[in-house]
Amino acid sequence: MDKVNHFPDRREFLATATLATVAATGRYSRGAEARTYRAAVIGHTGRGNYGHGMDRVWMDVPRTELVAVADANEKGLQESVKRLGDVKGYADYRQMLDEVKPDLVAIGPRWLDQHKDMVVAAAESGVRGIYLEKPMCRDLLEADSIVVACEQHHVKLAIATQTRYSPKLKQIRDMIRGGKLGRLLEIRARGKDDRRGGGEDLWVLGTHTLDLMRHFGGDARWCFATVHQNGRPVSKEDVGQGNEGIGPLAGDEIHATYRLSGGATGFFDSLRDARGTPSRFGIRLYGEEGVIELYDTGFMPFVRFLPESSWAAGRTGKDWIPISSAGVGKPEPLPAGGLHEGNVAAVKDLIQSIEEDTQPEANVYEARKTVEMIAAVFESHRVGRPVELPLKNRKNPLTLL
Repeated sequence: MDKVNHFPDRREFLATATLATVAATGRYSRGAEARTYRAAVIGHTGRGNYGHGMDRVWMDVPRTELVAVADANEKGLQESVKRLGDVKGYADYRQMLDEVKPDLVAIGPRWLDQHKDMVVAAAESGVRGIYLEKPMCRDLLEADSIVVACEQHHVKLAIATQTRYSPKLKQIRDMIRGGKLGRLLEIRARGKDDRRGGGEDLWVLGTHTLDLMRHFGGDARWCFATVHQNGRPVSKEDVGQGNEGIGPLAGDEIHATYRLSGGATGFFDSLRDARGTPSRFGIRLYGEEGVIELYDTGFMPFVRFLPESSWAAGRTGKDWIPISSAGVGKPEPLPAGGLHEGNVAAVKDLIQSIEEDTQPEANVYEARKTVEMIAAVFESHRVGRPVELPLKNRKNPLTLL
């Protein structure tokens, strides 16, 4: 059984240059010609708005100039133009792309039914980089179309899973590599277990935790899952249209198991109206020698380590130890950072990937794998057995019940 004992070099560079030197100098790669990138924003007030501050990220990214915003909602467009510094406003994002021809575009609406068309239009217009709100899209057919568009037009796409850019993740990777956890055995993830618990929670919050599960544990090889509604297995009659343009959706209870390429087993669970206070939303990594927990996703999440092989602090009296960007048990040298700081780090990394012709940290291929892990839950439920990934069925499994 393989151990998770290495990570791509780019992740190491990101944890240092992008979050330190780049922040100070405004440069994204050695030897790259300093230039200014013209940026535009696509939002849709009332249908996902502008995501988590993706319209305002440009205010704090050196060498970018925000030149235009598009919003099909007239009132929302007027407010956005004013909020963003009286940039040029458009009701039609396609017209904006054609006339402005930006280098970079942020696609902010949270509603998934718009993402594929917006990404494809941006790629075809000649943009060099796209920053897209998560989740990427509604199903694997759309995900495949997005990948093809980015490949054909040589576009770099970064997904807004901000925690992937946290300097605390480097400390967790170093601990895994250095054997602090021993062999990684399990990764457990939960959504928020709120009114969205079940299928919607899997899509909206599971996107973050499944991305982190794969980041630490490797790609999912297979998935076995059950989806329930009101205490019974979901059937065709339970399928309806999900909120925020998710598409066909069902289930108020999700139980999923993944086999990860690094050797660990992953779990995701969500149950409607079963939320904790504080929230249980996050992941836990269980190793032979201890546990790491990460909660409250964002640029600077809450992270701590229990050096206890029984996984139960109460049995030995050992304490949980905070993990900062400087290391285990060390004071945090960086200011508190939320989603905005994660957006800034992501866009800087996107620009760096353009200049160095590499992939962003949270790239289009990573985003498709997360969509696939979500789709695998419903596919496994549909066929009643474990399913291998990549999935052969690229349609939404709930449409085939």
